[in-house]
Amino acid sequence: MSLDSNLELFSDPAKADRLTGITRGIEKESLRVQTTGHLAQTPHPRALGSALTHPSITTDFSEALLEFITPPSSSITTVMSQLDEIHRITYQHIGDELLWVNSMPCQLGSDDGIPIGRYGTSNIGMMKNIYRRGLGHRYGRLMQTIAGIHYNFSVPDTLWEDLHSLTGNGQPLQDFKSDGYFSLIRNFRRYSWLLLYLLGAAPAVCKSFVRDREHRLVPFGQDNHSLHQPFATSLRMGDLGYQSDAQSSLVVCYNDLTQYTNTLSEAISLGYPPYDEIGLKEANGDYKQLNTHLIQIENEFYSSIRPKRTAASGETPVHALKERGVEYIEVRCLDLNPLLPCGIDEETICFLDTFLLFCLFQDSPKTNASEYAQIPENINRTVYAGRDPNLTLLQGDSEIPLREWGKSLLDQIRPVAELLDTANQTDRYSKAFGAMNTRLADDSSTPAATVLREMKSNNETYYAMAMRKACEHRAFFQASPPDDAAMKNYQTVATKSLKEQAAIEASDTLSFEEFLSAYYQ
Repeated sequence: MSLDSNLELFSDPAKADRLTGITRGIEKESLRVQTTGHLAQTPHPRALGSALTHPSITTDFSEALLEFITPPSSSITTVMSQLDEIHRITYQHIGDELLWVNSMPCQLGSDDGIPIGRYGTSNIGMMKNIYRRGLGHRYGRLMQTIAGIHYNFSVPDTLWEDLHSLTGNGQPLQDFKSDGYFSLIRNFRRYSWLLLYLLGAAPAVCKSFVRDREHRLVPFGQDNHSLHQPFATSLRMGDLGYQSDAQSSLVVCYNDLTQYTNTLSEAISLGYPPYDEIGLKEANGDYKQLNTHLIQIENEFYSSIRPKRTAASGETPVHALKERGVEYIEVRCLDLNPLLPCGIDEETICFLDTFLLFCLFQDSPKTNASEYAQIPENINRTVYAGRDPNLTLLQGDSEIPLREWGKSLLDQIRPVAELLDTANQTDRYSKAFGAMNTRLADDSSTPAATVLREMKSNNETYYAMAMRKACEHRAFFQASPPDDAAMKNYQTVATKSLKEQAAIEASDTLSFEEFLSAYYQ
């Protein structure tokens, strides 16, 4: 089906609920740092509950890398309110510590000084900790402290049923949905360079971050402490961010669910000599990593977007996808915007929903080998020089200016924004689209350019700018603390999560080796 036919199908007022029923959720990472900007060495605050079982507040790689999770919601306002509230709650329990506002960290010190997340003594808690030990041995702990925002997105079954009926497709509905989400993913990968240009907010780093690493960055003005590229967008998404030379040989196919899950399953069982050299265990018997294969578990595969299915306790993500198909998609290429207290705002969400719906509605051919190679090259060019007016990207057998291709895409995306406005009886989708249209025409209004301009106008280093914004955001959240009802609710949830962790630890009957073997089977 074409974009035009899909737009026509859902322009029917009787089908507005298909669009108002779009569901999204946010997972936002933020490092806890000391007032000096150094990484916090304190354990995860007990008052925030168990990082293993709390539904809204957990940790990612490091004990100091908080992760805030909003439940799925069809209301953008609700999602942002919940994210805002989690920040306010957290600031009640971290003393004088700050939440680092940038994706790229600073003042980290030595690699072994970065504390790995701890999740208790249960088998699942130990598995999470050992997985992180493995990441540290394989890639270094420094890379794992980069923070970002993951955006979870799904459309309601009624929308899938309408598409299923219109196409006359004979597949079971869930298979049709899975194919549809993979179509969205393929288009997203083709066009995600546009999001890096429009939303990228990491054009610079602290010099300490690239210590002893090869890089292509240059000093920021006369500042010897900050490095950047003048036209960069999101250094987090380039070779300084979540990249893996080991995984470069791993060709993950997004043409259908079976090929995708088979590829990841094979990677988990594929031996990799450099990881054999690391070894499975220390001399004292403590695990260094979960296994010595190319990836320990599916989550180790680095990707800007993932198909997802809620897994049962002890179930692998790949098994959940194989058994029950795709439930939603997770976008993983979003930087924290240090200019915004929550790192993201409603305008950004409106455009993300518009962009993702466009990717779903637009025809999505299968990816061939040539396009598979072009996608990372276009991303890399946009990461380092996306705002250069003369930058070109690869498109088929030719090169095309980024802004020309971007304008063509936005022209196609505009009607999707108008469709969402009509269904939601609002104008905020078109307003968000207009803001992004302006950014494409004038890169000075992009977050990346604004970050560099703030550093220059205030004569600040990367570190000084980040610390200033962190202090401003802390003051913003502390100025309006959560009301008594919210405080009581989070206290109840935190206490419950600690009891749930204790119950899990008490219920284990298998040794860790038996548990791990059963997990992989």
